[in-house]
Amino acid sequence: MKKLLQGRVAIVTGAGGGLGRTHAIELARHGARVVVNDLAHERNVDAAGAVVDEIRDAGGEAIALAGDVTRPEEMEAMVARAVETWGRIDILVNNAGILRDRTFAKMSLDDFRLVMDVHVMGAVHCTKAVWARMQEQQYGRIVMTTSSSGLYGNFGQSNYGAAKMALVGLMQTLALEGERRNIRVNCLAPSAATAMTQSILPPAALERLTPEHVSPGLVALVGEDAPTRMILLAGAGSFECAHITMTQGVHLADQRVAGEALCGQLPAVRSRMGEVVPASGWEQYELEVAKASGRPMTFAADR
Repeated sequence: MKKLLQGRVAIVTGAGGGLGRTHAIELARHGARVVVNDLAHERNVDAAGAVVDEIRDAGGEAIALAGDVTRPEEMEAMVARAVETWGRIDILVNNAGILRDRTFAKMSLDDFRLVMDVHVMGAVHCTKAVWARMQEQQYGRIVMTTSSSGLYGNFGQSNYGAAKMALVGLMQTLALEGERRNIRVNCLAPSAATAMTQSILPPAALERLTPEHVSPGLVALVGEDAPTRMILLAGAGSFECAHITMTQGVHLADQRVAGEALCGQLPAVRSRMGEVVPASGWEQYELEVAKASGRPMTFAADR
C-alpha cells in the first residue's frame, strides 16, 4: 500500500530532539525522505545524526544537514544540498525555536530580539530558500509552528507570543500568494511537555503531552490533500482548530460623538453573533464600507 508521503522530500528544522525529532520520524514513517536539520554544534550534530539513524533503521531515508535558521546563506546551502541529493523539496516544517522567558519588565531587548530572529526570521529564511523551487514545481507544503502563547497569551512570554503570532500572519499571506502554484501553508500549535510545564502540570498530564501525540497532526497539514491557512492545535492526542474571526460590529455615522458612543457599545462590537472568518484582510475594508453605505456585505466564504 502506498504511503501518504511516498516520494516526497521534507525538511524539518530543529529536528535533533523534541518535536522536531518526532516530526522527522513521523514524516519518514509515511514515506517522506527527510532532511534532519539542527545547529552545527557538536551536540546538535550528534543528535541529528541519531535521528537519521532511527529513520534508517526503520527502513526510511534521511540525511542530517547542519545550519542556523538565523543565517539565510546557511538555509540556502542546506536546501541546495537537499536538492542535490533528492532532486526537489516538497515539504518544509519550520520547527526550530528557543525560549527566553521573563516578564516584559525584566526582559532585555536582546532576548526579545533573539526570540523574534529565531522564530520569525528563521522561518522567513527557510521559506525563502524553498519558495522559488516550490513555485517552479507547482507543489509545496509549508508548516509554521505557532503556539497558544501567541494565539491566546501566556504570562512571561511576550517575546515568544509576539513571534508565534507573527508566524500566523506570515502563514495567512503566504497561503494566498502560494495558492495559484499549489503551495499550501498552515500553522501547527503543539501542546507538549517542556521544562516550562514541569512545575505547572501534574505528572499524569505530562505523561499524555508527549511530542509523539502532536506529530500526526503535522502529517495532515503536508499531504496531497492538505488544507491551507489552517491553524491546527494538537496535544495529548486531541486536535482542534483556531480561527482569526471578525464580528459584525456596529456602525457609528457621526464621528463627533462616535468615541463616546463606542464606549457604551463595546458589548455589541464584541458580540460573536454572525462572526466570520475573512478570506483576506480586504474583507474588513469591504464590511466597513458596506455598513457605511447601508448595504449588505457578502463574504467570500458565502459566494
